[in-house]
Amino acid sequence: MDNQKIIIRVATPADKKYSVLITDEMEASAKARGTGIAKRSPEYVALKMEEGKAVIAVTEDGTWVGFCYIETWEGEYVANSGLIVSPAFRKSGVAKGIKQRIFQLSREKYPDAKIFGLTTGLAVMKINSDLGYEPVTYSELTQDEKFWAGCKSCVNYEILMSKDRKNCLCTAMLFDPKDHYEPKETKEHFEKKSKIYERLLKIKQNKFLKRLTNIDRSSNRKLKISMFNLFH
Repeated sequence: MDNQKIIIRVATPADKKYSVLITDEMEASAKARGTGIAKRSPEYVALKMEEGKAVIAVTEDGTWVGFCYIETWEGEYVANSGLIVSPAFRKSGVAKGIKQRIFQLSREKYPDAKIFGLTTGLAVMKINSDLGYEPVTYSELTQDEKFWAGCKSCVNYEILMSKDRKNCLCTAMLFDPKDHYEPKETKEHFEKKSKIYERLLKIKQNKFLKRLTNIDRSSNRKLKISMFNLFH
């Protein structure tokens, strides 16, 4: 990384040259972690750049560092999706910087919208809590069929559907501009409850694994391994 200055900004059409690199890293990262992720195409990422609905991080010499984009649902909900950071720049604080900028951009473009996210990682949960997000049930998220259709390419999709879209490995988090705690409060709450959240995630994993015992084991072997690796 060589202490290069990292620039975090709203993406432009000129950044489309990074689209394939971004989507390849999204897929590789998900496989390395053994987690499910809804796949994105380079064309879709490029469209978000053209629309001004994405944030990108690059070095001064043009090296790609990280990315995230905005999706809208039903005119009432906004999701900050696809957060990804290049392996060479991880654990540098850039993910938090990107999340802060995409959150700010979402508030600028959609000041009255509810901003939500689904995540399997405690690190992302912490970043969201710092911004004022709160853990919620799936019923408080958008019910737009197009949003849930995006989960079909995730390895955990069968679990989601077996729970009637009411639960899955991901934790749902929401920022409601009309009814929310201040970021300081949600941050302090997360810090106090982080061990509890971690324990609840493990309980959720174990519960879903037991539910899968009645499903064809051979066709779901990779799914079970992915779920196990998520917490071990």
